Amino acid sequence: MPQIPEKIHELTVGQLAARSGAAVSALHFYETKGLISSRRTAGNQRRYHRDTLRRVAFVRAAQRVGIPLATIREALAELPEERTPTREDWARLSAAWRAELDERIKQLNRLRDHLTDCIGCGCLSLATCVLSNPDDAFGERGSGSRLLVEKRAVEKRAVEQGPGERLEEEKAAGCC
Repeated sequence: MPQIPEKIHELTVGQLAARSGAAVSALHFYETKGLISSRRTAGNQRRYHRDTLRRVAFVRAAQRVGIPLATIREALAELPEERTPTREDWARLSAAWRAELDERIKQLNRLRDHLTDCIGCGCLSLATCVLSNPDDAFGERGSGSRLLVEKRAVEKRAVEQGPGERLEEEKAAGCC
């Protein structure tokens, strides 16, 4: 990894990419998303403050554990400008993300546990399939094919009825 002398306080995008391990295109993307910032030289070249190295490392570590970029941006906005995130910053922010990650892990475990059942039956039924209907949102109304039949029946009656009757029936069926 190329070393940058301590007296250099600003980095080019190439130096930042080489030191952080992030592609130049990723750094440009991070900048457009408000995760890092740069200043422009008279020649319109980007220059990044040295603390951007730590911010990029922070972003990449958070991404690895599945934190969305919008959440990372909110976290970085809580930090003072021109200051690198510290170990304490990471501990505070990661503690806040822990519940969200725990919930995702539970969902993934549930999906993994039911994956074999779903592929084994091949039904992808809205009544029982945890992949196509994870919270059984339509289970109380019946299976997926029943919902399709209900919709077709409403559409058929709509053709036969007037506009006022049609709207009331659609509302009652939950189609609109």
